[in-house]
Amino acid sequence: MYLTGFADEAAESVEGQIRATKELDWKYIEARNIDGRNIHDLSDKEFDIVVEKLGKAGISVNCFGSTIANWGKKITDTFESSLQEAARAIPRMGRLGTKLIRIMSFAVLEEHKPDDQMEQERFKRLRQLQKMFSDAGIVALHENCMNYGGMGWTFTLRLLENVPGLKLVFDTGNPVFSDDRSKPQPYPKQSAWEFYTHVKEHVAYVHIKDGVWDAEKEQAIYTFPGQGKGDVSRIVKDLLDNGYDGGFSIEPHLSVVFHNEAAQEGQDSRYANYVEYGRQFMHLVEDAKQQGC
Repeated sequence: MYLTGFADEAAESVEGQIRATKELDWKYIEARNIDGRNIHDLSDKEFDIVVEKLGKAGISVNCFGSTIANWGKKITDTFESSLQEAARAIPRMGRLGTKLIRIMSFAVLEEHKPDDQMEQERFKRLRQLQKMFSDAGIVALHENCMNYGGMGWTFTLRLLENVPGLKLVFDTGNPVFSDDRSKPQPYPKQSAWEFYTHVKEHVAYVHIKDGVWDAEKEQAIYTFPGQGKGDVSRIVKDLLDNGYDGGFSIEPHLSVVFHNEAAQEGQDSRYANYVEYGRQFMHLVEDAKQQGC
């Protein structure tokens, strides 16, 4: 078991991300954005600099937090951008020795019903992406975010049935803010624990996020781990009790919300929040281990 995180929530620069990681005494970063762009979208020269600085610091990239097939891409759009992102990511991951990549299953078509989401086209595209990564010795991990598979655990299982070899990165916080489209309208929010229990045998990696849904304001309120409705402590304990030996990657969203450009705080605040979030999660993990003894 190891700890890592989306260090771009601590700082935009790779230097700041390295500093936050070392302050937590961690060895890994889940690389997403560097200076405002995803790691697979940096120029070759920029990527060379990142590789050099990570190497000098002794920090490794355990996972690419890619934008491939994410909530910003519709299934009705061309597939080309996702294929190009995958093609750029693969050699870069090989250079860094990174074996995990986060992908999604394209944005929910809000104007369509849950059973009318062009799922066969989604399955077809993800099978192609999964094969590209598998052929390169990389494990593709689907995240339950604002995408087809994130509409509820039944949709995730259907996705897995139709995309052999695909594994899951389970995000503890996303169900708190996501409609459960497997149930009748008006859709209730999902239960993180319910979602997790149905998919846990396929989970190869975990994102740690927590919060509560403010129904009156219709907005997410993010919290430190274990303080929201994401069942973080319960899920972490269950994973460890059952021999989970993969990564836990913090994604605080306390200062930076990648779905909302308006929710951006100052550099000092985001850095401090990230480090404190990491420390609190380490305490949560230790508590879970002790309870399992």
